[in-house]
Amino acid sequence: MGWLWAIIVGFVLGLIAKAIIPGKQHSPLWLTTICGILGAIAGNAIARGFGIAETPGIDWGRHLFQLVAAVVIVFFVDMLYMQMKGKRTQRT
Repeated sequence: MGWLWAIIVGFVLGLIAKAIIPGKQHSPLWLTTICGILGAIAGNAIARGFGIAETPGIDWGRHLFQLVAAVVIVFFVDMLYMQMKGKRTQRT
């Protein structure tokens, strides 16, 4: 069940990150979901580093760190994806 929640949260975080980043992102949905999952993991680690532990109720601080991490990861992965895609089309 933990993997299912990770995929759902990653999907949602990835879509929100794509909506926040200005311009058009060309990365596919599966890559955006993976970036969202990585953003959630990185955001949790950063939140723990700042001393934000799980609390009863909604952890807004932890979610904010997750979203910021997802935005950064989606941004850089999309740049890398477009760079790789551009190099692939230039060779053919």
